[in-house]
Amino acid sequence: MNNKAYTIFISFIVALGGFLFGFDAGIISGVMSFAGSEFNLNEIQSGWVVSAPSFAAMFAMLFSGRLSDLIGRKKTLIFVAFLYAISAVFSAMATSYEMLYIARIIGGIAFGAALVLAPIYIAEISTAENRGKLVSLQQLNIVFGFFAAFLSNYFFNIYNNSESTFLTDENVWRWMLGVELIPAVIYFVFLFFVPKSPRWLYLKGHFEEAKKVLTQIHGIERGGIEIAAIERNIHADKNKTPLKIKDLLKPSLRFILVVGLIVGVLQQITGINAVYFYATSIFKQTGIGTDAAFSSGVLLSTISVIFTFVAIYLIDRMGRRPLLLIGTAGIAISLLLCAYGFNQATYQLSKENINQFEFSDSQKLLPFVDTLYESDVAFKNDVKAALGNKIYSKNDGAILEAATTINANLILIGILGFIACFAFSLGPVMWVLLSELYPIKYRGLAIGVIAFVNSLISSLVQLVFPWELSNLGNALSFFLFGAVALVGFFIFLKILPETKGKSLEELELEFVK
Repeated sequence: MNNKAYTIFISFIVALGGFLFGFDAGIISGVMSFAGSEFNLNEIQSGWVVSAPSFAAMFAMLFSGRLSDLIGRKKTLIFVAFLYAISAVFSAMATSYEMLYIARIIGGIAFGAALVLAPIYIAEISTAENRGKLVSLQQLNIVFGFFAAFLSNYFFNIYNNSESTFLTDENVWRWMLGVELIPAVIYFVFLFFVPKSPRWLYLKGHFEEAKKVLTQIHGIERGGIEIAAIERNIHADKNKTPLKIKDLLKPSLRFILVVGLIVGVLQQITGINAVYFYATSIFKQTGIGTDAAFSSGVLLSTISVIFTFVAIYLIDRMGRRPLLLIGTAGIAISLLLCAYGFNQATYQLSKENINQFEFSDSQKLLPFVDTLYESDVAFKNDVKAALGNKIYSKNDGAILEAATTINANLILIGILGFIACFAFSLGPVMWVLLSELYPIKYRGLAIGVIAFVNSLISSLVQLVFPWELSNLGNALSFFLFGAVALVGFFIFLKILPETKGKSLEELELEFVK
């Protein structure tokens, strides 16, 4: 294997944590239709189950960078892979809401650590010319994970039918969650084949081992150039005092900390994980039916994969700033298009619709025959009050399909546009920027703090989203996300720097004043 192929190989292995994150995030959108009704969860409980990994990830992100500074990137990642496997097993075996929640918390600790450590490690083994592409492999793995999950859910949904003796509504969600054990074990095994981070080895004073790794990765000539750059940087920074979080507030780091925080917040506050985690539910709201909702999820993740490849192709050619600006503008337009589409929708049940429903209490809907609703909130509240939460949540796809008049194609274009723009901009570029902006001494701590804020926003968005859909409605929920993206675009226009084509050491000299 030549040096370039070897670097891609180890970067891809380390980024597999992203695959597991994406897989879990995609799987849960299909799981909640079944687990939600089995445990009779209300909107807030559903929100907690979905958002539990992000909630736990936020604390893992805060400490994992520092932990990896102490014991090494590789050792921490191996422990992370073990936690992924534990989470998959206990999620599948959950006998209560509490057990499912705790199992997903364990998974969240793994997600948080993996998402922080992969870009740090990859940036530390790559060169200035290929760093953007290689760090973007994390986002590629995330979207591959989503794709695999939506495909898995789609097939589980198809084979969970009245003829099946193996899969039932009571156990199908357990198989959906348990399947995650397979990639978790593969990740665990392959991590033993990656070398330790050479820049981390330098930080710990293991100079000979670091030189050996750099030569192994880049060859003698390029390895020598990387060694010289690292040594110059290390000799320039003689301050070896222990780090504290307040050190990030130094005036010299203020600009790069503000840039990192704004990118980290905007990546999640535009609602990407709400759309991913609740994709099946959102497509049901358009009235396209349950089967179509599952297959739309596959389409959504396919678009993600395609446009992440676009990002990998362009990020070291075009630069980080243009991708973020174009992508954020596209996200705002797409979300506002969704808001417009949902705002035009109407909801009306006919007697024929009600007679075709296969659940026992369907006749309770007869009082609503021919009542025209212009608000999805009013319609869902009336139907839920008549049927009860458990029956409604199990049959919401069929009810909404029968009652909704909407331009479903417009919503689909809006959501796919959002996913596409996110996949070539905020998704991969955030991790690339974070891996580049901070000096090696502060990198683990700074990325941990920003990722903590990123994950806090993510978990809040996921937690609140079911409540938003129930109380504010689809149109207003998407309008709020779109308005935030628009504000973010103008902030980026003013403050965003360009980092392409410079070594980590050159960037440190440029941005750390």
